[in-house]
Amino acid sequence: MAIVTFTTDFGFSDGYVGAMKGVVLSLAPDARLIDITHGIAPQDVAGGAIALAQAAPLFPRGTIHVAVVDPGVGGARADVVVAAAGAIFIGPDNGVLSLAAAEPRQVYRIDAGAFRREPVSPTFHGRDVFAPAAGRLAAGAAPADAGPLLPSLVELDPPLVRRVGDRVEGRVTHVDGFGNLLTSLGADVVAPEAQIEITGREGTFRPALGKTFADVAPGELVAYIGSSGLLEIGLRDGSAAAATGAGRGSPVRLRSGP
Repeated sequence: MAIVTFTTDFGFSDGYVGAMKGVVLSLAPDARLIDITHGIAPQDVAGGAIALAQAAPLFPRGTIHVAVVDPGVGGARADVVVAAAGAIFIGPDNGVLSLAAAEPRQVYRIDAGAFRREPVSPTFHGRDVFAPAAGRLAAGAAPADAGPLLPSLVELDPPLVRRVGDRVEGRVTHVDGFGNLLTSLGADVVAPEAQIEITGREGTFRPALGKTFADVAPGELVAYIGSSGLLEIGLRDGSAAAATGAGRGSPVRLRSGP
């Protein structure tokens, strides 16, 4: 039984997600359909890429992942199927697949008529291109059946990690639903004695370095290595994003000592 996941910015108030699932099931009635999230902020390609990368490695090999965060729908970007990391990824070639579909990978343009639902709406490729492709693959088709091999996949800009003297500089890459700030800094650059500094609209803050929220008092900031292996900054019993005014792109600095 094929597993098909969905990651979109469609929300839950419309029938868009249901339409995609209906197309998949019409082609692969036994497929198991799983929602990763439909709460990505509208047009937030990076947010969709991060959510997919967080979840996709935990699914069984062979899972088919559909990701639709597509502000350029109907434009020049390609519709693609990507075989990578023991899974199959389907979506627009705008960077949303690039974090989860790591190298080595094979990228195919979706050109075959059987992988598209005619007529294709210029504004709803999720229903008319990506869902049919997922259904065909779930029913047993191979990724190469979708169309010609492409030389590359559009990548998101790499997150900043820069060394300047005794400092390591990074950026906030994502704000989760709890207001925790995920950064570009991996555990390998965070020394036990590191001094951490983050700047947002509300000023510059120096959270304590700990292992979990319980290491600080309620209302205090804490920096810790999160489940993704990256430095995160949270606020016990609250939102670090709201308290600091920091968001994606806000600078984070580490010093090796006082």
